[in-house]
Amino acid sequence: MILPTEPIGSIPRPTELLSAIEQAGSDDHPSLQGRYEAAVRDTVMQFEATGSPVLTDGEQRKYHNFWTYCVHGLRNTAPDGFAIPFAAGHTRRMPRLTAGPFRYKRYADAFMDVAMKYTTLPVKQAVISPSALSLMYPADGLPGYSREEFIDDLLREHETEVRRCLQKGAHKVQIDFTEGRLAMKIDPSGMLLGSFIDLNNLALSRFSQADRQRIGVHTCPGGDRDSTHSADVDYEELLPSLFELKAGNFYVALAGERDRVKVLKIIRRYRKPDQRIFVGVVAPIDPRIETPEEVRDRVLEAADYIPLAHLGTTDDCGFSPFCDDTSTSRETAFAKIRARVVGTALACAALGV
Repeated sequence: MILPTEPIGSIPRPTELLSAIEQAGSDDHPSLQGRYEAAVRDTVMQFEATGSPVLTDGEQRKYHNFWTYCVHGLRNTAPDGFAIPFAAGHTRRMPRLTAGPFRYKRYADAFMDVAMKYTTLPVKQAVISPSALSLMYPADGLPGYSREEFIDDLLREHETEVRRCLQKGAHKVQIDFTEGRLAMKIDPSGMLLGSFIDLNNLALSRFSQADRQRIGVHTCPGGDRDSTHSADVDYEELLPSLFELKAGNFYVALAGERDRVKVLKIIRRYRKPDQRIFVGVVAPIDPRIETPEEVRDRVLEAADYIPLAHLGTTDDCGFSPFCDDTSTSRETAFAKIRARVVGTALACAALGV
């Protein structure tokens, strides 16, 4: 297989682990460590069984969710931060910073440590973007801790996390940027999105060109309880700005789009020559499992607009970005991943690569 194929990140946690978390009353209780390790081991084994050439730890140990894992449990936060409404009617909240300084409580390279114990395959690691975490700083400021000081601390912590992952041999470090599309829903003028792009580029500029070829950015309309937060925002409002990010790889949710060709034409127009585009070919929030032939056809469609040397495949989103989301089973998640892997191989054969 010549076309690279990679997962996004999260896999639904085993029901036994979710029950144990509920009984413990906390997702970081010391008694859960063995269960987390078992969940990671099982996730890695099932990933390998799909034939996936790259895997993740399934975010089994990311406390609470993909967005706040690094700050979950900090004493200088409150739970009533920025709210994200989903189409299903529920809301997720960011924590709110209550005092400085801003520091991560944990770095994502610790999750890699466990996954790499159980596989010899390449392991990628997803991290949260600086722009997402910037929403923790209150609009009315904090006494004795300016926004400028916060941004300095935020960029340093993000850089530290990404470097630690790269130094430990991450196949890719994927920056989750789901708030990009949401930004255009919140502020159609584009100013908020522009500020997010600028902030993330400040972080990316701290890395060498070689490092940035191992760094990617993931965009999607959100995925939680079979629902999204910004699927109604036209990609045309996001993608031109997205490709201004100084990253070498982009993971673009596409399988769930109503007009994939329109999106592919936008990608063709705005993609930079050194950027590889991983197009989503399976939709995690769709309960139906795609066939390998459907995946093949989606890859062939994308190949009409993106040069093969700059094309890859992925899942639209993680399968359970928020750990309490049980709308998708582990069996369905791995079946969809297997369809992606096999379908991408079929496309390679059809393309003669």
